[in-house]
Amino acid sequence: MSCGLWVVSGCRRQYFDGDVSVNRTSFEKLRVYELAEILADTIGNVTLQWDHYARDTVGKQIVRAADSVGANIAEGLGRGTSADNQRFVRIARGSLNETKHWLRRAYKRHLLPEKTTAELRPLVDELAPKLNAYLRSISERAKAHRKGNSPPTTHDSQPTTDE
Repeated sequence: MSCGLWVVSGCRRQYFDGDVSVNRTSFEKLRVYELAEILADTIGNVTLQWDHYARDTVGKQIVRAADSVGANIAEGLGRGTSADNQRFVRIARGSLNETKHWLRRAYKRHLLPEKTTAELRPLVDELAPKLNAYLRSISERAKAHRKGNSPPTTHDSQPTTDE
């Protein structure tokens, strides 16, 4: 079994699996996806430190919700149509709201120390508007395509979210 490694080279990240280098897929190039991945990984690492009861109740829920944000961004882009992409980004937005709910529960139940909360808050605060900007971008590109002004959003041509 091979264990891969992400390597940053200049402005481009590549995944190395043994001797083979694989370029990132289109969803992995999106800043909104990168933020979702950071949020999910941070939450996953935090919940590993919790006792069994906390992990089994709040922990499982918050990890699933946080993982779902990035998973829906990836799935939406993978579907290949603007309509599907928009639908899955809306689901990702709902999963982010669910993540916020579970973060509040974890904080109120003294599972998240103030330091961890301070680390997560800016991530969530940046991710929410990026998801909205990404959704707007997909929608605007789809409208422009219908008017004949630009190519549709596909696997190879995704909107940017660095607004």
